[in-house]
Amino acid sequence: MQEFYQQLTRMLRGVWHRRWIGLATAWIAAVVGVAVVYKIPEKYEASARVYVDTESLLRPLLAGLAIQPNLDQQVALMSRTLISRPNVEKLIRMADLDLGTSSPSAHEELVDRITKTIHLDGNVTQNLYILTYRDENPNQAKKVVQSLLTIFVESSLGDKRQDTQTAVRFLDDQIRNYEKTLQAAENRIKDFKIKNMGVSPTGSGQDYFTRVSQVDSLIEGAKVDLQSAEQVRDSYKKELSGEEPVFLFDQSEGPGQGAVSTLDGRINALKSDLDTLLRKYTEEHPDVVETKRLIKQLEDQRTAELAAKRKAEAAAGTKPRNQLDTNPVYQQIKISLADAEANVASQRAKLAGLESQQRALKAQAQLVPKVEAEYLQLVRDYDVQKKTYESLLARRESATMGKDVQDSTGAQFRVIDPPRVSPQPVAPNRLGLLGIALLLSLAAGLGMSFAVSQLMPTFHDARGLRDSSKRPILGMVSMLPSDSLAHARRRNSWLFAGGVSAFMACFGAIFAFALLMARVS
Repeated sequence: MQEFYQQLTRMLRGVWHRRWIGLATAWIAAVVGVAVVYKIPEKYEASARVYVDTESLLRPLLAGLAIQPNLDQQVALMSRTLISRPNVEKLIRMADLDLGTSSPSAHEELVDRITKTIHLDGNVTQNLYILTYRDENPNQAKKVVQSLLTIFVESSLGDKRQDTQTAVRFLDDQIRNYEKTLQAAENRIKDFKIKNMGVSPTGSGQDYFTRVSQVDSLIEGAKVDLQSAEQVRDSYKKELSGEEPVFLFDQSEGPGQGAVSTLDGRINALKSDLDTLLRKYTEEHPDVVETKRLIKQLEDQRTAELAAKRKAEAAAGTKPRNQLDTNPVYQQIKISLADAEANVASQRAKLAGLESQQRALKAQAQLVPKVEAEYLQLVRDYDVQKKTYESLLARRESATMGKDVQDSTGAQFRVIDPPRVSPQPVAPNRLGLLGIALLLSLAAGLGMSFAVSQLMPTFHDARGLRDSSKRPILGMVSMLPSDSLAHARRRNSWLFAGGVSAFMACFGAIFAFALLMARVS
């Protein structure tokens, strides 16, 4: 840190030693700066405010029916592309700015200058835009802003109509192309159906493997139905063969038949009770065992009575079989047996047909999947093209309606503030520029003093001389200033202070003059 302070002290001493050069440089820089500031011409600013109304009552009413143009986005894009080279050239012709240009290079410079000078500021969310332009001639500035406002409105109307017509024309071209594509796709599907008639399940909507799986399921169901029908048929045969002789005799065939019917009623009642007990208890429950014993006893009694009845009929020479033929219950069982036989035959025919269909499908195992895959690909392509075609038709109708809506209710431009010119010049800010000139002149003076002190250094102590020469110092001789030398030094100091004071006083006077002129104007 001590080394830094010593270096800083040596630098400040060097700058002070060359202070007169710095003061002269500051004066020269100040004169040049003030001359440049007052050389800058005054400029007047013309401005205009315009509001773009993008809201309309038809927009919510026609939502979903017509294509609604994004007016906010269109206005935002138009505002960003307004200051383009074609628009600037058009602006120059409208405002007669090219009357003084006689060469292409001058015209290019004018275009670049106008492009940099025009400003368009706005709030996209509120659609409020401000057009500004600065020029030395206030009337010329106002004329430029008026021309720019005209271009702003006309470009919106022209681009809106042109974009809508281009969109509708593009949709018409695409619809014609898709019509041809759909016709070709329909012809391919028709030819495919004719070529593979009877192989591809074009009407079923199912692929080969689904059909095979369904046929297998139907075969399993047909087998179960056949087995059930055969069981029903066998049960009727057993009843007719006498294995379960519940309906062998009528109630009017003798005195013993009433007892048998009574025993049957009791047996059925006990069996019903047994089912109820088994839902509650196990096989070893006493009530269950007792009920089974009673049922067994009644069945033995019933069998004995039936045997006695048969012996009595055999001794009397009767023919029970012929009597069964006249029994209506027996006749109903025979009819049911015939229906059961017909049902069994029907189920067998159904099963045979399904098995034949299964064999046919297995025989087509190599052909059908390939045909179905090709058909599905054709249908898939056709569905995609048809969906796109229908979407294009709907969009064209929406675009046509949206075109009419856009022609009737587009963006409305409202000029809030017409082009006007500021009564006082807005540039340059001479007070600010004079302050900058003062700071630059002081910096130039200090910089020049420092540069000269570095180019022509002086040594104020033995340490600085030793550091610069890299040689040892054997001794040093001090100078005692005389009265005349001290008087000369004081006089130089007063003169320098006077020069600095005069410099600041001159700048103060210039500032006061600039402030007075600004207030007066």
